[in-house]
Amino acid sequence: MTESKKTPARPTLKAVRGTRDLLPDQTPLWNHVEATARALFARYGFGEIRTPIFETTELFARGVGEETDIVSKEMFTWEDRPRAASEKAQQLTLRPENTAGVVRAYIEHKLGETGQLQKLYYIGPQFRRERPQRGRYRQFWQIGAEVIGPQSSGSESPLRDAEILEMLASFLDELGIRDWRLELNSVGSSEDRVRYNAALREALQPIKHQLCEDNQRRADTNPLRVLDSKEEADQDLINALPKIADYLGPESKAHFDQVLAALDACKVPYHLNPRLVRGLDYYTRTTFEFTVTTGLGTQNALLGGGRYDGLSEMLGGPKAPGIGFAIGEDRLILTLQAQAEHDAAESATNPGAPGPDSRTWVSPRKLDAYIAPLTPAQNSAALALARELRTAGLTVEVGDGTFKLRKSFDIADSLARHIILLGEDEVATGTATVKTFATREQVKLPRADLTTRLRS
Repeated sequence: MTESKKTPARPTLKAVRGTRDLLPDQTPLWNHVEATARALFARYGFGEIRTPIFETTELFARGVGEETDIVSKEMFTWEDRPRAASEKAQQLTLRPENTAGVVRAYIEHKLGETGQLQKLYYIGPQFRRERPQRGRYRQFWQIGAEVIGPQSSGSESPLRDAEILEMLASFLDELGIRDWRLELNSVGSSEDRVRYNAALREALQPIKHQLCEDNQRRADTNPLRVLDSKEEADQDLINALPKIADYLGPESKAHFDQVLAALDACKVPYHLNPRLVRGLDYYTRTTFEFTVTTGLGTQNALLGGGRYDGLSEMLGGPKAPGIGFAIGEDRLILTLQAQAEHDAAESATNPGAPGPDSRTWVSPRKLDAYIAPLTPAQNSAALALARELRTAGLTVEVGDGTFKLRKSFDIADSLARHIILLGEDEVATGTATVKTFATREQVKLPRADLTTRLRS
Protein backbone atom coordinates (compact mmCIF):
# COMPACT_ATOMS: atom_id res chain seq x y z
CA MET A 1 0.00 0.00 0.00
CA THR A 2 1.55 3.31 -1.08
CA GLU A 3 1.28 6.46 0.95
CA SER A 4 -0.47 9.37 -0.74
CA LYS A 5 1.77 12.33 -1.47
CA LYS A 6 1.11 15.40 0.60
CA THR A 7 0.31 18.55 -1.31
CA PRO A 8 3.10 21.04 -0.63
CA ALA A 9 1.96 24.06 1.34
CA ARG A 10 1.61 27.22 -0.69
CA PRO A 11 3.87 30.06 0.38
CA THR A 12 2.16 32.79 2.38
CA LEU A 13 1.37 35.76 0.20
CA LYS A 14 2.75 39.06 1.44
CA ALA A 15 2.69 42.68 0.35
CA VAL A 16 5.28 43.52 -2.31
CA ARG A 17 8.60 44.71 -0.89
CA GLY A 18 8.56 48.45 -0.37
CA THR A 19 4.76 48.60 0.00
CA ARG A 20 2.58 48.18 3.08
CA ASP A 21 -0.98 47.92 4.32
CA LEU A 22 -2.53 50.59 6.52
CA LEU A 23 -4.89 48.90 8.96
CA PRO A 24 -7.93 50.40 10.73
CA ASP A 25 -5.96 51.25 13.89
CA GLN A 26 -3.53 53.33 11.75
CA THR A 27 -5.83 55.11 9.30
CA PRO A 28 -7.50 57.55 11.75
CA LEU A 29 -4.26 59.53 12.00
CA TRP A 30 -3.89 59.52 8.20
CA ASN A 31 -7.49 60.70 7.81
CA HIS A 32 -6.89 63.44 10.39
CA VAL A 33 -3.83 64.71 8.49
CA GLU A 34 -5.65 64.67 5.14
CA ALA A 35 -8.75 66.35 6.56
CA THR A 36 -6.56 69.08 8.05
CA ALA A 37 -4.84 69.53 4.68
CA ARG A 38 -8.15 69.70 2.74
CA ALA A 39 -9.56 72.30 5.15
CA LEU A 40 -6.38 74.37 4.85
CA PHE A 41 -6.38 74.21 1.05
CA ALA A 42 -10.01 75.34 0.99
CA ARG A 43 -9.14 78.41 3.10
CA TYR A 44 -6.42 79.36 0.63
CA GLY A 45 -8.63 78.94 -2.45
CA PHE A 46 -7.21 75.65 -3.80
CA GLY A 47 -9.25 73.08 -5.71
CA GLU A 48 -8.50 69.35 -5.84
CA ILE A 49 -7.14 67.73 -9.00
CA ARG A 50 -6.88 63.98 -9.56
CA THR A 51 -4.54 62.77 -12.31
CA PRO A 52 -3.81 59.18 -13.47
CA ILE A 53 -1.29 57.17 -11.47
CA PHE A 54 0.56 56.36 -14.69
CA GLU A 55 1.62 58.63 -17.55
CA THR A 56 3.78 58.33 -20.65
CA THR A 57 7.45 57.85 -19.83
CA GLU A 58 8.23 60.79 -22.12
CA LEU A 59 6.41 63.15 -19.75
CA PHE A 60 8.89 62.48 -16.95
CA ALA A 61 11.93 62.34 -19.23
CA ARG A 62 11.09 65.80 -20.59
CA GLY A 63 9.76 67.31 -17.37
CA VAL A 64 11.84 65.83 -14.55
CA GLY A 65 15.01 65.32 -16.62
CA GLU A 66 16.60 62.25 -18.23
CA GLU A 67 19.78 62.55 -16.16
CA THR A 68 18.04 62.72 -12.78
CA ASP A 69 18.18 59.66 -10.49
CA ILE A 70 14.38 59.47 -10.63
CA VAL A 71 14.25 58.96 -14.40
CA SER A 72 17.51 57.09 -14.87
CA LYS A 73 17.17 54.65 -11.94
CA GLU A 74 13.94 54.75 -9.99
CA MET A 75 10.88 54.65 -12.27
CA PHE A 76 8.55 51.68 -12.72
CA THR A 77 8.19 51.59 -16.52
CA TRP A 78 6.67 49.08 -18.94
CA GLU A 79 5.70 48.81 -22.58
CA ASP A 80 1.99 49.10 -23.29
CA ARG A 81 1.75 46.63 -26.16
CA PRO A 82 -0.66 47.34 -29.03
CA ARG A 83 -3.81 45.24 -29.38
CA ALA A 84 -4.11 45.75 -33.13
CA ALA A 85 -1.69 46.21 -36.00
CA SER A 86 -2.79 49.83 -36.34
CA GLU A 87 -1.93 50.69 -32.74
CA LYS A 88 1.51 51.82 -31.64
CA ALA A 89 3.20 50.62 -28.47
CA GLN A 90 4.15 53.25 -25.91
CA GLN A 91 6.21 53.37 -22.75
CA LEU A 92 4.17 54.01 -19.60
CA THR A 93 5.44 54.84 -16.11
CA LEU A 94 3.88 54.81 -12.65
CA ARG A 95 4.18 58.43 -11.58
CA PRO A 96 7.31 59.04 -9.46
CA GLU A 97 6.08 62.57 -8.67
CA ASN A 98 2.97 64.57 -9.55
CA THR A 99 4.04 68.04 -10.67
CA ALA A 100 4.69 66.96 -14.27
CA GLY A 101 1.26 65.25 -14.44
CA VAL A 102 -0.55 68.29 -13.06
CA VAL A 103 1.16 70.60 -15.56
CA ARG A 104 0.33 68.13 -18.35
CA ALA A 105 -3.32 68.34 -17.29
CA TYR A 106 -3.08 72.15 -17.18
CA ILE A 107 -1.88 72.14 -20.80
CA GLU A 108 -4.22 69.42 -22.09
CA HIS A 109 -7.37 71.01 -20.66
CA LYS A 110 -6.31 74.53 -21.68
CA LEU A 111 -6.67 75.90 -18.15
CA GLY A 112 -4.42 78.78 -19.08
CA GLU A 113 -7.03 80.12 -21.50
CA THR A 114 -9.19 81.16 -18.55
CA GLY A 115 -6.58 83.80 -17.78
CA GLN A 116 -6.93 82.96 -14.09
CA LEU A 117 -4.43 81.68 -11.57
CA GLN A 118 -4.88 77.92 -11.05
CA LYS A 119 -4.40 76.76 -7.45
CA LEU A 120 -4.53 72.95 -7.49
CA TYR A 121 -3.87 70.34 -4.80
CA TYR A 122 -3.67 66.56 -4.77
CA ILE A 123 -3.42 63.70 -2.27
CA GLY A 124 -2.33 60.31 -3.58
CA PRO A 125 0.30 57.62 -4.11
CA GLN A 126 3.58 57.97 -6.04
CA PHE A 127 6.00 55.18 -7.01
CA ARG A 128 9.80 54.94 -7.06
CA ARG A 129 12.12 51.94 -7.15
CA GLU A 130 14.16 53.06 -4.15
CA ARG A 131 15.78 50.92 -1.46
CA PRO A 132 13.04 50.64 1.19
CA GLN A 133 13.99 52.12 4.55
CA ARG A 134 12.40 53.91 7.47
CA GLY A 135 9.94 56.47 6.11
CA ARG A 136 10.74 55.61 2.46
CA TYR A 137 8.61 53.18 0.48
CA ARG A 138 8.31 52.17 -3.15
CA GLN A 139 4.67 53.19 -3.01
CA PHE A 140 4.50 56.35 -0.93
CA TRP A 141 1.84 59.00 -0.39
CA GLN A 142 2.14 62.69 -1.08
CA ILE A 143 0.07 65.76 -0.29
CA GLY A 144 1.00 68.42 -2.81
CA ALA A 145 -0.10 71.59 -4.52
CA GLU A 146 0.71 73.63 -7.62
CA VAL A 147 0.03 77.31 -8.33
CA ILE A 148 0.29 77.97 -12.07
CA GLY A 149 -1.09 80.29 -14.71
CA PRO A 150 -0.25 82.85 -17.40
CA GLN A 151 2.00 85.73 -16.38
CA SER A 152 -1.00 88.09 -16.47
CA SER A 153 -2.56 86.10 -13.59
CA GLY A 154 0.29 86.99 -11.23
CA SER A 155 1.75 83.48 -11.30
CA GLU A 156 5.32 84.82 -11.44
CA SER A 157 4.91 87.09 -8.43
CA PRO A 158 7.16 86.59 -5.38
CA LEU A 159 3.93 86.87 -3.37
CA ARG A 160 2.88 83.43 -4.63
CA ASP A 161 6.12 81.92 -3.29
CA ALA A 162 5.68 83.55 0.10
CA GLU A 163 2.00 82.54 0.31
CA ILE A 164 2.89 78.88 -0.32
CA LEU A 165 5.56 78.98 2.39
CA GLU A 166 3.29 80.74 4.88
CA MET A 167 0.54 78.17 4.18
CA LEU A 168 2.95 75.28 4.81
CA ALA A 169 4.12 76.84 8.08
CA SER A 170 0.47 77.13 9.15
CA PHE A 171 -0.21 73.51 8.16
CA LEU A 172 2.66 72.13 10.25
CA ASP A 173 1.63 74.32 13.19
CA GLU A 174 -2.00 73.16 12.96
CA LEU A 175 -0.90 69.51 12.98
CA GLY A 176 1.28 70.16 16.02
CA ILE A 177 4.63 69.52 14.29
CA ARG A 178 7.29 71.06 16.51
CA ASP A 179 10.74 72.46 15.77
CA TRP A 180 10.32 72.54 12.00
CA ARG A 181 12.93 74.45 10.05
CA LEU A 182 12.41 76.15 6.67
CA GLU A 183 15.52 75.91 4.46
CA LEU A 184 15.40 78.42 1.62
CA ASN A 185 17.45 79.30 -1.46
CA SER A 186 17.18 80.64 -5.00
CA VAL A 187 18.59 78.70 -7.96
CA GLY A 188 17.93 81.64 -10.27
CA SER A 189 16.51 81.71 -13.77
CA SER A 190 17.30 79.13 -16.43
CA GLU A 191 20.00 81.52 -17.74
CA ASP A 192 21.50 81.85 -14.23
CA ARG A 193 21.57 78.07 -13.92
CA VAL A 194 23.43 77.67 -17.21
CA ARG A 195 26.17 80.00 -15.92
CA TYR A 196 26.26 78.31 -12.54
CA ASN A 197 26.30 74.80 -14.01
CA ALA A 198 29.29 75.72 -16.14
CA ALA A 199 31.15 77.13 -13.12
CA LEU A 200 30.23 74.11 -11.02
CA ARG A 201 31.32 71.62 -13.68
CA GLU A 202 34.65 73.43 -14.04
CA ALA A 203 35.20 73.46 -10.25
CA LEU A 204 34.36 69.75 -10.00
CA GLN A 205 36.75 68.49 -12.67
CA PRO A 206 40.00 68.68 -10.64
CA ILE A 207 38.42 67.11 -7.54
CA LYS A 208 36.01 64.67 -9.18
CA HIS A 209 38.26 61.65 -8.57
CA GLN A 210 38.08 62.31 -4.82
CA LEU A 211 34.27 62.03 -4.71
CA CYS A 212 32.14 58.91 -4.25
CA GLU A 213 31.09 56.99 -7.37
CA ASP A 214 27.60 58.54 -7.50
CA ASN A 215 28.97 62.08 -7.23
CA GLN A 216 31.57 61.37 -9.91
CA ARG A 217 28.73 60.46 -12.25
CA ARG A 218 26.68 63.49 -11.23
CA ALA A 219 29.65 65.80 -11.79
CA ASP A 220 29.38 64.98 -15.50
CA THR A 221 25.63 64.49 -15.98
CA ASN A 222 23.97 66.86 -13.47
CA PRO A 223 26.44 68.86 -11.34
CA LEU A 224 23.66 70.44 -9.24
CA ARG A 225 22.87 67.04 -7.74
CA VAL A 226 26.35 66.92 -6.20
CA LEU A 227 25.23 69.71 -3.86
CA ASP A 228 22.35 67.49 -2.66
CA SER A 229 24.71 64.67 -1.69
CA LYS A 230 24.64 63.35 1.89
CA GLU A 231 27.89 61.38 1.45
CA GLU A 232 29.79 62.28 4.61
CA ALA A 233 33.25 61.90 3.11
CA ASP A 234 32.46 64.41 0.34
CA GLN A 235 31.10 67.25 2.47
CA ASP A 236 34.28 69.34 2.85
CA LEU A 237 34.86 69.30 -0.91
CA ILE A 238 31.22 70.15 -1.64
CA ASN A 239 31.16 73.04 0.83
CA ALA A 240 34.11 74.63 -0.98
CA LEU A 241 32.31 74.65 -4.38
CA PRO A 242 30.97 77.92 -5.88
CA LYS A 243 27.65 79.20 -4.44
CA ILE A 244 24.61 79.80 -6.65
CA ALA A 245 23.98 83.17 -4.96
CA ASP A 246 27.10 84.55 -6.70
CA TYR A 247 25.64 83.73 -10.12
CA LEU A 248 22.13 85.18 -9.79
CA GLY A 249 21.12 87.91 -12.21
CA PRO A 250 19.52 91.19 -10.99
CA GLU A 251 15.94 90.00 -11.65
CA SER A 252 16.45 86.75 -9.74
CA LYS A 253 18.01 88.60 -6.81
CA ALA A 254 15.16 91.09 -6.68
CA HIS A 255 12.57 88.28 -6.84
CA PHE A 256 14.19 86.41 -3.95
CA ASP A 257 14.53 89.57 -1.86
CA GLN A 258 10.79 90.18 -2.22
CA VAL A 259 10.02 86.61 -1.12
CA LEU A 260 12.11 87.09 2.01
CA ALA A 261 10.49 90.46 2.74
CA ALA A 262 7.00 88.91 2.57
CA LEU A 263 8.03 86.07 4.89
CA ASP A 264 9.48 88.60 7.33
CA ALA A 265 6.17 90.52 7.27
CA CYS A 266 4.28 87.28 8.07
CA LYS A 267 6.84 86.38 10.78
CA VAL A 268 7.62 83.03 9.15
CA PRO A 269 11.17 82.06 10.24
CA TYR A 270 13.59 80.72 7.62
CA HIS A 271 17.24 79.79 7.16
CA LEU A 272 19.14 80.55 3.96
CA ASN A 273 20.87 77.43 2.64
CA PRO A 274 23.14 78.08 -0.38
CA ARG A 275 23.47 74.33 -1.03
CA LEU A 276 19.74 73.74 -1.43
CA VAL A 277 19.26 73.31 -5.17
CA ARG A 278 16.81 70.40 -5.63
CA GLY A 279 18.22 68.65 -8.68
CA LEU A 280 15.12 68.21 -10.84
CA ASP A 281 15.51 69.96 -14.18
CA TYR A 282 12.36 72.05 -13.93
CA TYR A 283 13.25 74.09 -10.81
CA THR A 284 13.96 77.82 -11.11
CA ARG A 285 14.35 80.64 -8.58
CA THR A 286 12.86 79.85 -5.14
CA THR A 287 13.56 76.37 -3.77
CA PHE A 288 12.76 75.18 -0.26
CA GLU A 289 12.59 72.30 2.20
CA PHE A 290 11.02 71.93 5.63
CA THR A 291 13.03 69.70 7.95
CA VAL A 292 12.31 68.33 11.44
CA THR A 293 14.37 67.09 14.36
CA THR A 294 12.14 64.22 15.55
CA GLY A 295 11.31 60.89 13.94
CA LEU A 296 13.22 60.89 10.63
CA GLY A 297 16.86 60.54 11.63
CA THR A 298 19.51 62.02 9.32
CA GLN A 299 17.16 62.02 6.30
CA ASN A 300 15.10 64.72 7.96
CA ALA A 301 13.36 66.47 5.04
CA LEU A 302 9.60 66.44 5.57
CA LEU A 303 8.55 68.29 2.42
CA GLY A 304 10.04 70.33 -0.36
CA GLY A 305 9.32 72.23 -3.52
CA GLY A 306 10.07 75.27 -5.55
CA ARG A 307 9.34 77.42 -8.56
CA TYR A 308 9.26 75.94 -12.09
CA ASP A 309 8.70 78.86 -14.47
CA GLY A 310 9.65 76.97 -17.65
CA LEU A 311 8.07 73.54 -17.09
CA SER A 312 4.93 74.17 -19.15
CA GLU A 313 7.05 75.16 -22.14
CA MET A 314 9.32 72.13 -21.65
CA LEU A 315 6.20 69.97 -22.02
CA GLY A 316 5.03 71.77 -25.16
CA GLY A 317 2.56 74.14 -23.50
CA PRO A 318 2.24 77.92 -23.21
CA LYS A 319 4.37 80.04 -20.91
CA ALA A 320 2.93 79.44 -17.45
CA PRO A 321 5.13 80.23 -14.44
CA GLY A 322 4.38 78.11 -11.40
CA ILE A 323 5.41 77.02 -7.94
CA GLY A 324 4.54 73.91 -5.98
CA PHE A 325 5.48 71.46 -3.25
CA ALA A 326 5.03 67.87 -2.15
CA ILE A 327 4.76 66.57 1.41
CA GLY A 328 5.86 63.00 2.10
CA GLU A 329 2.76 61.87 3.99
CA ASP A 330 4.42 58.66 5.23
CA ARG A 331 7.21 60.75 6.75
CA LEU A 332 4.77 63.27 8.17
CA ILE A 333 2.87 60.48 9.96
CA LEU A 334 6.14 59.05 11.24
CA THR A 335 7.06 62.44 12.70
CA LEU A 336 3.69 62.84 14.42
CA GLN A 337 3.93 59.36 15.93
CA ALA A 338 7.51 59.93 17.12
CA GLN A 339 6.49 63.19 18.78
CA ALA A 340 3.56 61.54 20.53
CA GLU A 341 5.70 58.63 21.74
CA HIS A 342 8.33 61.07 23.03
CA ASP A 343 5.68 63.07 24.89
CA ALA A 344 4.14 59.92 26.37
CA ALA A 345 7.55 58.78 27.62
CA GLU A 346 8.24 62.21 29.10
CA SER A 347 4.93 62.31 30.95
CA ALA A 348 5.51 58.78 32.30
CA THR A 349 8.88 59.71 33.82
CA ASN A 350 8.03 63.30 34.72
CA PRO A 351 4.56 63.72 36.26
CA GLY A 352 4.69 67.48 35.64
CA ALA A 353 5.26 67.11 31.89
CA PRO A 354 2.30 67.53 29.52
CA GLY A 355 0.98 64.39 27.84
CA PRO A 356 0.87 63.84 24.06
CA ASP A 357 -0.64 66.71 22.09
CA SER A 358 -4.10 65.57 20.99
CA ARG A 359 -3.34 66.81 17.48
CA THR A 360 -0.42 64.41 17.12
CA TRP A 361 -2.07 61.23 18.35
CA VAL A 362 -5.40 60.19 16.87
CA SER A 363 -6.97 56.92 18.01
CA PRO A 364 -10.04 55.22 16.53
CA ARG A 365 -13.18 56.71 18.08
CA LYS A 366 -15.50 54.28 19.85
CA LEU A 367 -18.87 53.54 18.28
CA ASP A 368 -21.99 55.00 19.85
CA ALA A 369 -23.60 51.61 20.42
CA TYR A 370 -23.36 47.86 20.03
CA ILE A 371 -26.71 46.09 19.62
CA ALA A 372 -26.81 42.63 21.20
CA PRO A 373 -29.82 40.47 20.21
CA LEU A 374 -30.35 37.94 22.99
CA THR A 375 -31.45 35.09 20.70
CA PRO A 376 -31.42 34.52 16.92
CA ALA A 377 -35.14 35.41 16.90
CA GLN A 378 -34.20 39.08 17.56
CA ASN A 379 -31.55 39.32 14.78
CA SER A 380 -33.91 40.93 12.27
CA ALA A 381 -35.20 43.42 14.83
CA ALA A 382 -31.60 44.27 15.78
CA LEU A 383 -30.71 45.07 12.17
CA ALA A 384 -33.85 47.19 11.79
CA LEU A 385 -32.92 49.13 14.94
CA ALA A 386 -29.35 49.61 13.65
CA ARG A 387 -30.73 51.06 10.40
CA GLU A 388 -32.90 53.47 12.38
CA LEU A 389 -30.00 54.64 14.56
CA ARG A 390 -27.55 54.95 11.65
CA THR A 391 -30.08 57.02 9.73
CA ALA A 392 -30.12 59.36 12.74
CA GLY A 393 -26.33 59.77 12.36
CA LEU A 394 -25.16 57.38 15.10
CA THR A 395 -22.35 54.83 14.68
CA VAL A 396 -23.55 51.31 15.43
CA GLU A 397 -22.39 47.69 15.28
CA VAL A 398 -24.76 44.70 15.37
CA GLY A 399 -23.98 41.44 17.15
CA ASP A 400 -25.64 38.06 16.66
CA GLY A 401 -28.24 36.20 18.70
CA THR A 402 -26.09 33.07 18.76
CA PHE A 403 -23.46 34.83 20.91
CA LYS A 404 -23.42 34.19 24.62
CA LEU A 405 -24.24 37.29 26.66
CA ARG A 406 -20.71 37.43 28.14
CA LYS A 407 -19.21 37.44 24.65
CA SER A 408 -21.55 40.23 23.54
CA PHE A 409 -20.55 42.35 26.53
CA ASP A 410 -16.82 41.79 25.88
CA ILE A 411 -17.13 42.76 22.22
CA ALA A 412 -19.30 45.76 23.02
CA ASP A 413 -16.93 47.03 25.71
CA SER A 414 -14.01 47.03 23.23
CA LEU A 415 -15.94 48.72 20.41
CA ALA A 416 -18.64 51.01 21.78
CA ARG A 417 -19.67 53.41 24.52
CA HIS A 418 -23.05 51.68 25.06
CA ILE A 419 -24.53 48.21 24.66
CA ILE A 420 -28.19 47.81 23.70
CA LEU A 421 -29.76 44.54 24.85
CA LEU A 422 -32.60 43.46 22.60
CA GLY A 423 -34.63 40.51 23.85
CA GLU A 424 -38.15 39.22 23.26
CA ASP A 425 -39.63 41.63 25.82
CA GLU A 426 -37.89 44.70 24.37
CA VAL A 427 -39.10 43.88 20.84
CA ALA A 428 -42.67 43.30 22.03
CA THR A 429 -42.88 46.50 24.11
CA GLY A 430 -40.94 48.87 21.82
CA THR A 431 -38.24 49.44 24.44
CA ALA A 432 -34.49 48.95 24.73
CA THR A 433 -32.19 48.12 27.62
CA VAL A 434 -29.04 50.28 27.48
CA LYS A 435 -25.89 49.97 29.53
CA THR A 436 -23.27 52.75 29.48
CA PHE A 437 -19.79 51.36 30.04
CA ALA A 438 -18.22 54.54 31.44
CA THR A 439 -20.77 54.88 34.27
CA ARG A 440 -21.87 51.20 34.50
CA GLU A 441 -25.45 52.52 34.54
CA GLN A 442 -28.15 50.34 32.95
CA VAL A 443 -31.64 51.59 32.08
CA LYS A 444 -34.68 50.42 30.16
CA LEU A 445 -36.29 53.16 28.09
CA PRO A 446 -38.74 53.70 25.20
CA ARG A 447 -37.27 53.40 21.71
CA ALA A 448 -38.27 57.04 21.08
CA ASP A 449 -35.76 58.17 23.75
CA LEU A 450 -32.92 55.92 22.57
CA THR A 451 -31.21 58.35 20.16
CA THR A 452 -31.02 61.09 22.80
CA ARG A 453 -29.62 58.65 25.36
CA LEU A 454 -26.90 57.41 23.02
CA ARG A 455 -25.80 60.94 22.19
CA SER A 456 -25.42 61.94 25.85
